[in-house]
Amino acid sequence: MARRVHTAKNLNQEFDGRLTLGQRLADRVAAIGGSWSFIMGFGLFLGGWALINTILLASNAFDPYPYIFLNLLLSMLAAVQAPIIMMSQNRHAAKDRLAAAMDYEINLKSEAEIAALNDKMDRLQAQIDQFMALQLTAGPDADLSLLCRVQDHASS
Repeated sequence: MARRVHTAKNLNQEFDGRLTLGQRLADRVAAIGGSWSFIMGFGLFLGGWALINTILLASNAFDPYPYIFLNLLLSMLAAVQAPIIMMSQNRHAAKDRLAAAMDYEINLKSEAEIAALNDKMDRLQAQIDQFMALQLTAGPDADLSLLCRVQDHASS
């Protein structure tokens, strides 16, 4: 703080610069898997699967109702997708902890700067009080213009 070093950092550059390929992939999977376009596309896929196996290929369906093969595919997708999304959430939680630590550092620096400004104001007020005391002892014929300028500058 004494050297006026900047405490604020770009959190995204700080955190995203250290990502591994797996972490970037987990974020991408979480972003796609948690989107409305994925949900709508997957709904269309499920509807198409049911339509093909129930109506179009009714007698020769490769996965007839109750769609046991589709159930297996969905279970495998969930078994892979859930841990990947959790990895992404854990990384975001770590990013939030880093943001909180950075906020704490900035708050500490701000508190120290405010305390320093308060000390400076107290010193200035003490100097003004000394000038006023000197003026009172100098008598009514003394030149007050310098003292008035100092006091106006300190109050603004």
